[in-house]
Amino acid sequence: MSKYKVTQSAVTQLLEDVRREQIAIPELQRPFVWDSVKVRDLMDSLYKGYPVGYLITWQSVGAHLKGGTVAAHQQILIDGQQRITALRAAVAGLPVVDKRYRQVRIRIAFNPVTQEFATLTPALDRSPEWISDISELFNAASTYGFYSAYFDANPEADKGAVEAAIAGLEQVKNAQIGIIALNDDLDVETVSEIFIRINSKGVPLSSADFAMSKIATYGDRGRNLRKLIDYFCNLTVAPHVFADIETNDTEFAQTTYLSAISWLKDDSEDLYDPEYTDVIRVAGLVGFHRGKASSIVSELSGRDPETRKVDEARIPIAYDRLESALLQIVRKYHYENFVMTIKSAGFLTPKMIGSRNALNFAYALYLRRREEPEMSEGERKRIVRRWFVLSMLTGRHSASFESTWEQDMRRIDAVGAAAYLKQLEEGELTDGFWDVRLPAALETTSTASPFFQTFLAAQAKSGARGFLSKAITVAAMHQQSGDIHHIVPKDYLQKNGFPDRGDYNQVANFALTETSINISISNLPPSEYMAKLSEQIANGTLSLGEITDADDLATNLRENAVPDNLSEVVAGHYPEFLAARRRLMAQAIREYYESL
Repeated sequence: MSKYKVTQSAVTQLLEDVRREQIAIPELQRPFVWDSVKVRDLMDSLYKGYPVGYLITWQSVGAHLKGGTVAAHQQILIDGQQRITALRAAVAGLPVVDKRYRQVRIRIAFNPVTQEFATLTPALDRSPEWISDISELFNAASTYGFYSAYFDANPEADKGAVEAAIAGLEQVKNAQIGIIALNDDLDVETVSEIFIRINSKGVPLSSADFAMSKIATYGDRGRNLRKLIDYFCNLTVAPHVFADIETNDTEFAQTTYLSAISWLKDDSEDLYDPEYTDVIRVAGLVGFHRGKASSIVSELSGRDPETRKVDEARIPIAYDRLESALLQIVRKYHYENFVMTIKSAGFLTPKMIGSRNALNFAYALYLRRREEPEMSEGERKRIVRRWFVLSMLTGRHSASFESTWEQDMRRIDAVGAAAYLKQLEEGELTDGFWDVRLPAALETTSTASPFFQTFLAAQAKSGARGFLSKAITVAAMHQQSGDIHHIVPKDYLQKNGFPDRGDYNQVANFALTETSINISISNLPPSEYMAKLSEQIANGTLSLGEITDADDLATNLRENAVPDNLSEVVAGHYPEFLAARRRLMAQAIREYYESL
């Protein structure tokens, strides 16, 4: 059975369908990413009769149009948004939204003598040989006056050639563009697979993309919910654009949604800057108890998960649930308390968190647990901290994480978050994990490893000082500056039997330390720089850091999970040193987890 149909549509008919919202283009509210050169090239291709690629649409049942009417079969444009927006700008003369959310015009000029297109410049605007704005021709009530004006300004022009060129330009609005319309009964995964196979660039289209497109089809409310997601994500990264949104998007500024995210204009936190895919995933868990973004599309389409049939009465209820979830996600109190909860576990900077999915699920868990009034805020935060760190250590939210999410939420709803977390801990964080699997996982050269980053988080939470530092903490160096230092220097190892990067760059050979201490150690082996430190302790003359007490030195080595026989380590003992430190790091992580 065919999963699509292919049709042709003239440019003017295509633009009329967009105007009447028979084709929905959610990206009209988003900044236009094409530059004017691409718009020019598109017009040149249409003028010369070159193909400009297919548009891909997907049927949307129950979409709301302006005036309150419902379209039985509105099409969502899932590929070709920029081309349509370019046509609206060049042919219809409509403004686009720039990066500051201002309505701006892109004017394309045409030279009938040379048959060239160009982005309008002041010089071209002054030249009588150029038609300054081709949209004026397309939208003129009568082309007779247009021709007369041109020949009055260019009396020497070859009338036959110019008339033919302008007539050819006029025909652009009748140029045919292919449309691949996917059937409305296709599931999101099938639509995504078709899109990837058709698209010559092979750009993957995620379920979240479909969800964002679907959200925007529900009239003004849907468009503004879509904007709420976009603007929230943008403001977490660039708070300064709030004034641009407030000034230039008057429709959105009149809603309560803008005030819900206005606090972000003063936000400087960057630990969790979610993208729209993250917001969709969290909203799915919070609003629908579902892990797959495609489930949101089904819910917003009125599809009953039990019968698989569409019931349009379910659609407004689904949008109510989505709106409620989004308003929880963007609420200042919730967002800031969640971020503080993660930071209280020692994860202080974005680079320490390699799994965005672990962060997303933790936020959804935090919001979902707020529905349990019998749970104290302290207990809620404890569960979120432990769940997040467990996820980091076990990779629970990698691979087929969406199915795992739904399974986890079902179990949490069935037995409670605390009880289910305890089940996971007893099943996954066994003695075998701490004593065998975790030390083995620390045998890596990747400083981005979640195991190494969790070790650094453990140090940050405990207030540990940097390696051989008397006062500067690991937490302070994370937030300011500090060096990842080779405990057994790289140069020394390379010259003494360990030339491979996989040997000297083991994370078990790394410690965070002050730059000045790193410089003082240089390429000395531990046996030599620890001897210098012993002299410093004996005579009080500082030459390597500021530690002048033997007990303080021993404490510092423990804080950094460094074997206490470091002063005896030379190249020949390096493998044994790494094995011993991995065990100490794993033990430190275990003690940290149990303290959360």
